[in-house]
Amino acid sequence: MLLRLYLVLSFLFGSNYLLKAQITKEFKVNEKEGFNLVQVDFNVYKGISEIKRHKEDSPLHVSCQLSKVNILPTFSHEIKNKVLHSSLVHKNVESENLGKSLSYKLFSSSNDDFDHSWKIGLNSHFLYALNFHFGIGKAMFDLSHLPISNCIIKSASADIKLDYSQKMANSVKMDTMMVSINMGTLDADHLNFTNAKKMIFEANYGTLNLSFSEKMSEACQIQAIVGAGKVEFWLQDDNQPIIIKIKSTAMSRTNIPKHFKEIAPKTYVNKAYNENAGNLMKLTIDVSVGSVTIK
Repeated sequence: MLLRLYLVLSFLFGSNYLLKAQITKEFKVNEKEGFNLVQVDFNVYKGISEIKRHKEDSPLHVSCQLSKVNILPTFSHEIKNKVLHSSLVHKNVESENLGKSLSYKLFSSSNDDFDHSWKIGLNSHFLYALNFHFGIGKAMFDLSHLPISNCIIKSASADIKLDYSQKMANSVKMDTMMVSINMGTLDADHLNFTNAKKMIFEANYGTLNLSFSEKMSEACQIQAIVGAGKVEFWLQDDNQPIIIKIKSTAMSRTNIPKHFKEIAPKTYVNKAYNENAGNLMKLTIDVSVGSVTIK
C-alpha cells in the first residue's frame, strides 16, 4: 500500500515538474547570398515575443523557450525567385477556449502567464517583408536600423508595442505598415521613422496609441479604425502638415486641439496644412464606440 502511494505521489510531482520545465530551441538561416528580399512569416499562438536587430551575420535567428509544450514549432526556409522565404509556425493542438483566452487577457500580470518566449533577430544588411501573427501574449517590435519594405502584424489578443528606439529611420520606402488587433492595445512610437506610404491600424476592441515625434519626409495616408475603444494620436511636431477626417457616431466623443481648424464637417487641419505639401499627412479615424483624442 505504501509503495503504491509512493508511486502515485512520484508520478504527480514528476508530472508537475515536467509541466514547469522549459525547452529551449533555436532556428537559424545561414544563407547570405542568392536573394534580394527576406520574407518572414511568423505565426505563434501564445507567448512573449521580441523582434529587433541583432549583430549576427545571419538574416534570421529565432530562439525560444517553451513550457507546457504540446507540439514543437515548425520552421522552414527556401530561396525562390530571389526571395528567401522563411516560416515559423507554432500551433496549439489543445485549442484553448474563449473563456481561457479572456482570462489570460484580463488577469495575467507577468511574462510567466504566457508560458513561451520568443526572440527574433533580424540583420540590417538585408531587406525584409514581415508577416507576423500572434495569438495570446505580448509582442515588442524595435525596427531601428532595419530596412523593411512591408510590415503586416495581426493579433488575436496580444498587446503590440512598436518603436524605433534608436530614432533611425527606415532606409527604404515601406509600402504598407499594418497592425490589426482583435482585442488589445497597440502602443506605436516614432511612427515617422517607418518611411511608409500607407499605415493602417485596427482594433475591434481596444486602444490605439499612435505617436509621431518628427515630421514625415514624404506624404502618407493613415487609417485608424476602432470598433469599441479609443484612439489617441500624438503629433509632436507642429510643422507637420496634416488633415484629419473623423468618422464617429453618437456613442463616441472627440477631443481636438483648439488650434486645429474645421474646414468641413468632422474634417480638421492644422496651421501647417498645405494641400500641395510634399509630406502631407492624411489621417482618417473611425471609431464606432469610444473616444478620439488628438494631441
